[in-house]
Amino acid sequence: MSELLTADKLVVSQKAKLIELVNQYSIHDGEGGELGFIQQEGQSKKRKALRFVTNVDQFLTLRLSVYDSDENKLLQITRSAKLFKSKLRVEDGSGRAVGGIVQKNVFGKIRFDLIGPQDQTLGQIKAENWRAWDFSIVDASDKEVGRIDKKFVGVLKAAFTPADNYLVDIDPSLSGDLRLLTIAAAAAVDTALKQDARVPSVTDLITD
Repeated sequence: MSELLTADKLVVSQKAKLIELVNQYSIHDGEGGELGFIQQEGQSKKRKALRFVTNVDQFLTLRLSVYDSDENKLLQITRSAKLFKSKLRVEDGSGRAVGGIVQKNVFGKIRFDLIGPQDQTLGQIKAENWRAWDFSIVDASDKEVGRIDKKFVGVLKAAFTPADNYLVDIDPSLSGDLRLLTIAAAAAVDTALKQDARVPSVTDLITD
């Protein structure tokens, strides 16, 4: 199995681009070693132009793929077109259904259910602040099995650029579809899970 899928610590970092028309992220281990990358796919020229001049892209269907360092596809994440709540479908590299990530609420601290391939509840993602930058991931018994944090300090801070970095901690004992959904959540956190930073939300207006 790919090291990216078994690592207990990941750093997801947005790749610097002059104009952000396509979301691209690198994935490293806790020591800075390259494990793979995340690539937004399926965007037409018209869609890219639309992304440049408007923020309508946040409401359209979004497709992300997770690759290892040898460019083998490990996960595919599809967010259906949405108005308020996000719903993500997750498949592995062969197209097998892994499950889904389903937004439960719009206001307050955002929560997502982690659903298995037979529609069983495997766990939940819980935002820990209004802006949905830091998340706790719990299993069906409400035990924390992972964390996604935007702000981190220490040795990692010097190794990566300051913007749009997420530190992902995963319980070493976590396995199966819940581990894959946790990695998918980390891959999608900046594009499909957090509230769009370009448009103030009601919670932004309350807390600013």
